[in-house]
Amino acid sequence: MFSNYLIGLREGLEASLVVCILIAYLVKTGRRDALRPIWTGIGVAVALALGFGCALEFGSQELTFEAQEALGGSLSVLAVALVTWMVFWMKRTARHLKSELHDKLDTALQMGTGALVATAFLAVGREGLETSLFVWTSVHAAGDGTPRPLIGAALGILTAVVLGWLFYRGALRINLSTFFTWTGGMLVVVAAGVLAYGFHDLQEANWLPGLYDKPFDISDTIPPDSWYGTLLKGVFNFQPDPTKLQVTVWLLYLIPTLVLFLLPVGFASGKGKVKAPDEQGSRPSKAPQA
Repeated sequence: MFSNYLIGLREGLEASLVVCILIAYLVKTGRRDALRPIWTGIGVAVALALGFGCALEFGSQELTFEAQEALGGSLSVLAVALVTWMVFWMKRTARHLKSELHDKLDTALQMGTGALVATAFLAVGREGLETSLFVWTSVHAAGDGTPRPLIGAALGILTAVVLGWLFYRGALRINLSTFFTWTGGMLVVVAAGVLAYGFHDLQEANWLPGLYDKPFDISDTIPPDSWYGTLLKGVFNFQPDPTKLQVTVWLLYLIPTLVLFLLPVGFASGKGKVKAPDEQGSRPSKAPQA
């Protein structure tokens, strides 16, 4: 449940920040007439994300066991790739996200209503689709039949909406770069578990060998049905009897990805400078009162 809460919080806060930055900029510049297209684009993006999640859930139920495992494993790998790209992208852009959005919005205002709808749709839709995919793969990996993963994701998104509103009202100020670094690091750990379980699904689908080749089995020490086994499973997708391939994939992903993620911004690309941060430490400015 915690891992899905983290996913919902992380992705939801990105979307909430984008929305409050766009709306605050339009209000500050006296372009309230452009708010309706922005909300239209946001509504379409949310509907698309919900539809995508429903299609994954109900569409997969019609498949055979092997096909379900193949689909789950493939989408797990895709979800980890998208989340990994997202956490690195946000680490680089969190400090100047506001100025980039302002530039895009200025261009969209010149192009008309359709461009405004598209700007809001693309800005929010990406986070929505990533959230739907990653939550679905986490629920599929949990496989306990309980609604806890969905409840966790919903609570995370609700928390993100509240935080976004507080940002907009100017009632909350935090260092966004630090926040996204910490949550990004935790998401990398969660993604490692999802990736390992995805490869296990591919093994169960007979796409990959070694399903019964296990380096260890500590089920007696950490029973899967114990409270701490359930906790480890829910947070890290921990499995007491993994295959050798799962352990290898987990290590090969987690160690280099976490090391690269924790390097200073700009170091890995060989650049000694990064773009100057937005004013006020990347904090959305308080919108003027109507």
